Amino acid sequence: MGIIAIIGARPQFIKHFPFEKACEGKLDLKTIHTGQHYDENMSAVFFEQLGMKKPDYMLNIGSGNHGIQTAKMMTQIEEVLIREKPKGVVVYGDTNSTLAGALVASKMHIPVFHIEAGLRSFNKSMPEEINRVLTDHVSSCLFTPSNIATMNLEKERIVQNVFEVGDIMKDLVFYVINQGLLKEIPGNREYYYATIHRPYNTDEKNRLRDVLNVLNKLDKTVIMPIHPRTKNNIKDFNLKLDDYQNINFLSPQPYIDNLSYLNSSKGLITDSGGMQKEAYWLKKSCVTIRTETEWVETLKGGNNVLLFEDFSNLKELLSVEGKIWNEELYGKGNASDTIVDRIMNFN
Repeated sequence: MGIIAIIGARPQFIKHFPFEKACEGKLDLKTIHTGQHYDENMSAVFFEQLGMKKPDYMLNIGSGNHGIQTAKMMTQIEEVLIREKPKGVVVYGDTNSTLAGALVASKMHIPVFHIEAGLRSFNKSMPEEINRVLTDHVSSCLFTPSNIATMNLEKERIVQNVFEVGDIMKDLVFYVINQGLLKEIPGNREYYYATIHRPYNTDEKNRLRDVLNVLNKLDKTVIMPIHPRTKNNIKDFNLKLDDYQNINFLSPQPYIDNLSYLNSSKGLITDSGGMQKEAYWLKKSCVTIRTETEWVETLKGGNNVLLFEDFSNLKELLSVEGKIWNEELYGKGNASDTIVDRIMNFN
């Protein structure tokens, strides 16, 4: 059975690796890389660090306005699907690459398999929310990470071919741990790790400056890799990195290095989606600089806390001890095998 998977952004590389491994000997898998993320540490390094196969098609779309970027993807994805005639198209998560692949495949009457279906932030100002809702409604087979995600689909009357399989990102975290790939971080281990890149935290000068000021005043050093969006805005707003002596700014980190920094930290401050889960699985306190999260299960017990306007108790939230962690949150780390079996048996 020949299928095509579409990737293009960092979170999708993380999800694709365990799926690719699970397909070996079972499915004839080819990959389209849209090139949505073109930073070396956010794309190519995944293939080097994890031994992922090189994509069969590299579209090199790059950045751009949502409409232009998505349209370019759709045009080139359609050409590949016409040539390959796959029996199904796999899409991951909620990026423009996800939506472009889902729309093209559905219009060509090719089954769409959506991995990480059913997530809802209920914040339609986020492009990701639009992408995931539309993708779910054109998908033929939907793989959810949790019961809440499954119920979200049921509320939208999507009940056919919905399978609760756990989170495929957990497969890779456990793979890295079990293979002994986590790295020792040299030097001071008394630090917080921070990743900030969402538009509502970085696209307005005063907001970005406020977030950096809060991190700069914390009681421990903050190690912060700078996302390309954040880096460009810091430059455009004429903010000076030297003004933030408590923050150790790094270039974007490869996946294993990023996970290693998180694992050695005293806690995470982020507006990322995926890192909220990684922090939970590594039993690290997390403060999410957002008003909502798709991963509502991580909020139970205060293991993850939403914070957006008032940062006065950020230090205290990161320092809470004695938290209880659910070892089976988002599955047992075998989602990829379950997904492949379901695809093989899809009619």
